[in-house]
Amino acid sequence: MHIGNDWDIVLKDIFESNSFRELILKVNDEYNKNTCFPIKQEVFNAIKLTPYNKVKVVIVGQDPYHGVGEAHGLSFSVLCEKLPPSLQNIYKELYDDLGIIPSKSGNLTCWANEGVLLLNSVLTVRKDCPASHKNLGWQDFTDEIIKRIEKKDEVVVYILWGNFARSKKSLITNPKHFVIESTHPSPFSARNGFFGSKPFSKCNKILIENGSSAINWEVK
Repeated sequence: MHIGNDWDIVLKDIFESNSFRELILKVNDEYNKNTCFPIKQEVFNAIKLTPYNKVKVVIVGQDPYHGVGEAHGLSFSVLCEKLPPSLQNIYKELYDDLGIIPSKSGNLTCWANEGVLLLNSVLTVRKDCPASHKNLGWQDFTDEIIKRIEKKDEVVVYILWGNFARSKKSLITNPKHFVIESTHPSPFSARNGFFGSKPFSKCNKILIENGSSAINWEVK
């Protein structure tokens, strides 16, 4: 496995492990037999676009969108023109929180370039079958990513939306790091704690107060 940045060093022992090799064999088998997303070249986009030494914020998702033309390896981010309801609600909260006009684009690559690791817990999915790859072994790998981030001395802010993301709190042990949490931005739960939670301004306040720079949350 070659990511092309410092994650190659940070995760070297993982990439060389038997368990990771077995995971990749299972994933390749799925891609050979079924239509899966994202395309293979984009499966590791989260860590490709946000090097380890640049990670300031982690937004945890569950698994990729399972429709055609949507997922491209970043949690909550899509390439298609039609924005998923959860992302529409994220943009609504972004406007209410920071006054940022909702973008027509669902591509959150600009956040990744700012140091926001958009990490799904499961990195692949079968077409039209949500959570179809949850038992392949991805969660062991992505949990390991969080464990390595926990070794960073610099402040890191975790944004955990919904019960699944909040289940990762047990991995967050570094006293220098912070957690912002609420219900999920899904239409089913957004009005029960997500709307009005102001995660973006809270995150920037924490970063600035701890000697880091704020995230530019505008989606261009």
